[in-house]
Amino acid sequence: MTQTTEPATPTRPALPDATYRLQLHAGFDFSAARRVLPYLARLGLSDVYLSPIWTSTPGSTHGYDVTDHAQVNPELGGEAGLRRFAARARELGIGVIVDFVPNHMGIQNGHNPYWEDVLQHGQASRYAHFFDISWQPLKRALEGKVLLPVLGDQYGRVLERGELSLERQGGRFFVRYYERLFPMSPRSLAQLLSGVEARLPAGLHTERSELASIARSVANLPRSTAGDLTDEDRLGRAQEVEVMTRRLEALAADSREVSRVLEGVVAAVNADPALLDALIQEQNYRLANWRVAAEEINYRRFFDINDLAALRMEDPRVFEWAHAKLFELIRGGVITGVRLDHTDGLYDPAGYFQALQAGAAQALGLEWDGLHPEDRSRPLPLYVVAEKILEPGEKLPEAWAVHGTTGYDFLAQLSGVFVDGAAEDDLSAIYRRFTGDRDSYGEHLYRGKHLIQRSSLPGEVNVLTEHLERLSEADLRARDFTLSALRLAIREVIACFPVYRTYVRADGAREPGDNAKIEHAIRDAKAHARRDGGTVDPSVFDYLRAVLTLDAPDEETRAAYADFALKFQQLTGPVTAKGAEDTAFYRYARLLSLNEVGGDPALFGTPPRVFHAAARERGERWPHAMLGGSTHDTKRGEDTRARIHVLSELPQTWSAYLSQWSPHLRALETETELGRAPTALDSYALLQNALGAFPLDGRLDGFEGRLSAYMLKAAREAKLRTSWAAPDSEYEAALDGLVRGLLQEGPFLESLRQLHERISPYGAQNGLSAALVRLSAPGVPDTYQGTEGWNQSLVDPDNRRPVDYAALGRALTRIESRHAQDGLKLTSDLLAGYQDGRVKLLVTWAALRARAEHPELFRSGQYRPLEAGKYLLAFAREQGRGLAVTVAPRLTLTLTREAQSWALGEVWGNRQLSLPAGTYRNALTGARLRVRGDKVPLAKVLEDFPLALLLRE
Repeated sequence: MTQTTEPATPTRPALPDATYRLQLHAGFDFSAARRVLPYLARLGLSDVYLSPIWTSTPGSTHGYDVTDHAQVNPELGGEAGLRRFAARARELGIGVIVDFVPNHMGIQNGHNPYWEDVLQHGQASRYAHFFDISWQPLKRALEGKVLLPVLGDQYGRVLERGELSLERQGGRFFVRYYERLFPMSPRSLAQLLSGVEARLPAGLHTERSELASIARSVANLPRSTAGDLTDEDRLGRAQEVEVMTRRLEALAADSREVSRVLEGVVAAVNADPALLDALIQEQNYRLANWRVAAEEINYRRFFDINDLAALRMEDPRVFEWAHAKLFELIRGGVITGVRLDHTDGLYDPAGYFQALQAGAAQALGLEWDGLHPEDRSRPLPLYVVAEKILEPGEKLPEAWAVHGTTGYDFLAQLSGVFVDGAAEDDLSAIYRRFTGDRDSYGEHLYRGKHLIQRSSLPGEVNVLTEHLERLSEADLRARDFTLSALRLAIREVIACFPVYRTYVRADGAREPGDNAKIEHAIRDAKAHARRDGGTVDPSVFDYLRAVLTLDAPDEETRAAYADFALKFQQLTGPVTAKGAEDTAFYRYARLLSLNEVGGDPALFGTPPRVFHAAARERGERWPHAMLGGSTHDTKRGEDTRARIHVLSELPQTWSAYLSQWSPHLRALETETELGRAPTALDSYALLQNALGAFPLDGRLDGFEGRLSAYMLKAAREAKLRTSWAAPDSEYEAALDGLVRGLLQEGPFLESLRQLHERISPYGAQNGLSAALVRLSAPGVPDTYQGTEGWNQSLVDPDNRRPVDYAALGRALTRIESRHAQDGLKLTSDLLAGYQDGRVKLLVTWAALRARAEHPELFRSGQYRPLEAGKYLLAFAREQGRGLAVTVAPRLTLTLTREAQSWALGEVWGNRQLSLPAGTYRNALTGARLRVRGDKVPLAKVLEDFPLALLLRE
């Protein structure tokens, strides 16, 4: 039995100072992660941050397809492995933050027992309330059923080919489709069992009597569609079915004749497609071709992934079940913080966060009376960050009982700092000339959101439309709105929605600006509808506005409006995410380093003043928000982006390079039925990615394959010439041929290498500067696994490759030893050999060590921007007499005019940095700097190393 340790006194887990993300899977489990902990402690991390630890689909490499929130994944070592891991972390002074998935569960291949129970018992299942299923959809053939789009062809053809069959295993019956077994409704077996009784020899009185009894019990079960069953009724029904199953299994085991006749009945059904079809039609699910999922699916999914079913976490029973094990582990001190995945998918995020903190407080024995937004200085019981994409200018809701976001907003702001905004017109013109794409990113996003609603999520739109139609039928002024008009209005408003979602709550509470965002979407939707022909009465949009803002004539109607509005909010997020990150990001390739999760490719870079304003606000409002640079979901690693950024500093060189190789690219294209392949857009994206990900050590083993895999995924996500739903093998072969053809051409490869070597040190400077800013700005810096060295990854799964911790550990040992002896000589040597990534490891280690030495300064010190001209991002963290100054160069190719590789010494001319008088130690090099007035020459600050973290002594 698992032993839990109760805290002697109520204790609130310490807030993290710096985290490190580990991706767990069967090949890197708790035991392997435990061996990495001493290295992480030496690196200076306060907390390790784990990908989902809960039982998930067997073989999952990411863990977001959780199949049981109540159990720690046995593939990772189970709860015992987790507890051993946490105990070792505690010994080293490291906290454990876990990734929790409240929005959905994996339901693939029968591995989710709760989903399987719903398939067996339908609405009578003990777990029917777990999942967001529309049991009364518009399509009457689906009433009381779950659509399962799992077949590779039309149902009738699959049936005729014998790919479906009835199968018995002991006392249980299943419908088999290849390796997948679907449980059968107990009531549907009544006729089957009565037929068995009739086939038994007359002399087997006991067996015949037992079979008749089982058949009667099955036939008398409450129907699966019974909507008035209590939780006790459902439990009793399940227990009764289990008893009957064991009785039948025992009978078949004891009587060879019963077993023989049962097998004969099964064979007879399988021999007659009509009989098998009749049996399948009696089930609580409808098997269908996978292509019908998009339009007819009647359970809410995570995005458009059929194998991930959304949970009704707003139901207190579901919440209690899903968090029981989490709270137990929090109570025992195993888990000290939580990262929440995809919170925009929740029905009521604010209510969920309150419930989570209340549960954590109870587990920890703490008094907590809820969040008071007017006084955020009052501590929350548990460290919690939420995955939330904030659009530019959007604020995180103050009423959320969290410590901030997981850092995508920071990632986008920081990444844009290293893009030269002055080059926007030039790069836009180059992009248009090469690709022929004249559309803005906003136009691509608008079309992408419409495409997703038509092709990936029309089922969800249809469910929402039916909901709105039921509301309109009860309103005399709206009852004449047709279903198609309501559907068009919903689609248009979602396509025009300016943010991922709003946060109207059931009681009418909402975030400041929510109504304005709805009004913005309604206004733009009306304008688009007029431009597209104006066939829809504008009053349909006015009606939708009234529903979304809960502008109702009475309380009953307002409650009905609220239920729709909350469901609507659950759809705008997935549509935006799929329309932007998984469509428009791959269709608009002006500068791919800006096409990142949390970013807006329409914004060409981040002016330092904008970054400073956001950092100051984060320090004041969300000082413990996570700061990301790379994640398991980023489209490109931080150092791939850092090199692509440099193209903004040499648009003419980029234009000349494209002109030089454009004829060669055209020569590698092939003719297909739908035109030449690949497209110029794909070629343009390929060149940027090849430049950004080109290995710094020059070794190209596997590079072709990585690039080809990226380009295949990018083309399918763009959905222009091929897609996941309808792959075009001819186009994809041409794309692969282009990648491999280019990289096997000696002259092209040499030119790519030369351009990469030209920009590489400036990309490295961007990467080092970004790392230092992330590690010293207000917030909790997160280091994604392996990114303490160079991370030139592409989109997943490339960004989840194994990390060589043994090599990193050896490198860190040498850095620790040599830094103590002669930091300046060490940094000079590492800079000279920057290609091996140890210089970034040094910056990470030194900055984390500085944070550990001055925890309060970096945790709560005030943020003050320091002006030092166009080529520097500099700021101070101040608390009392404590002072830390971050000096991070930017746009250094332009600054140096390529006369030298690094922004060192005299390249800074007479530029100065404002600093209070005193003696400072550069945490990166160990060198000391004496400031006598209130300014110091940058040539002195950056004399030996191209960035600085100055700590006043």
